Amino acid sequence: MSRIGKLPIALPQGVTVTVDANNLVTVKGPKGTLTQQVNPGITVSVEDAQVVVTRATDEKEHRSQHGLYRALIHNMVVGVSEGFRSVLEMVGVGYRASNEGQVLKLALGYTHEIWLVLPAEIKVETKAERNKNPMIILESCDKQLLGQVCAKIRSFRRPEPYKGKGIRFEGEVVRRKAGKSASKK
Repeated sequence: MSRIGKLPIALPQGVTVTVDANNLVTVKGPKGTLTQQVNPGITVSVEDAQVVVTRATDEKEHRSQHGLYRALIHNMVVGVSEGFRSVLEMVGVGYRASNEGQVLKLALGYTHEIWLVLPAEIKVETKAERNKNPMIILESCDKQLLGQVCAKIRSFRRPEPYKGKGIRFEGEVVRRKAGKSASKK
């Protein structure tokens, strides 16, 4: 039995979960609505303000998907009740970020600025304080979409190991390498 899959998911106040005949799980809450299609071998049921995920057989496919779908549904419940937040830090001279609505404008040391249109489900905020690195703050109820957008933004300028410049998550530690040795004897 999957250790993760057998744990029930407690539903917070104001969150409702519905499962239709096609195994489509819909989670509604104060922050939004999310849906997830579930494999027919996995059964999702709502009992006593808890969501229980069970599997039909002990086949390898069903065992591997049991914990997966439980984790996905749990992330949906947390997302619509509390939401997810990710903070990206831009380390480098002249790196800037600003937003106009859902359009994020980045200056990352290239000859041009990068304009990125963000999905409507993501709220973006930029901060640029004196003597501090510029920050990009992203919030959403969809953890998968938030991670995908963060990975896209980070791919424009990955942190490099020699000077540590680039876009990184807040609190992320970048392993530094030593440069060339100054002189050889």
